[in-house]
Amino acid sequence: MKIPGRDVASDTKHNSKLLSKLINYVMLNGKKPAARRIVYTALDIVEERGQSPSLETFNEAVANCSPRLEVRTRRVGGANYQVPYEVPIDRQIALALRWIVRAARERGEETMAQRLAAEILEASKKEGKAY
Repeated sequence: MKIPGRDVASDTKHNSKLLSKLINYVMLNGKKPAARRIVYTALDIVEERGQSPSLETFNEAVANCSPRLEVRTRRVGGANYQVPYEVPIDRQIALALRWIVRAARERGEETMAQRLAAEILEASKKEGKAY
């Protein structure tokens, strides 16, 4: 039985549910207005540094970071095997957003908005590499 997920409201500025999920991942201690300010500032930085619109660049970054396959351990007899399987789209998006925000927090730029913008730009430039 599959449990239905919650529906996230679209963000107010760009009307994107994916961007609203990013805001929720950036948010710390329930401070959503601060998280919104960080994400929107990061998108403004992406817009001025990149050649394409910021929302399009963000969507490319999420697509490039999304895993296509995962492995699960299966025990057959006395041996353990790593069995690959396709990742559901909801989990792909959740993992990609989590990885982007975690990598941004570990960067060395001054503000979180600059870190997030740099990470989005870097992730959008990857040519679909398999990790």
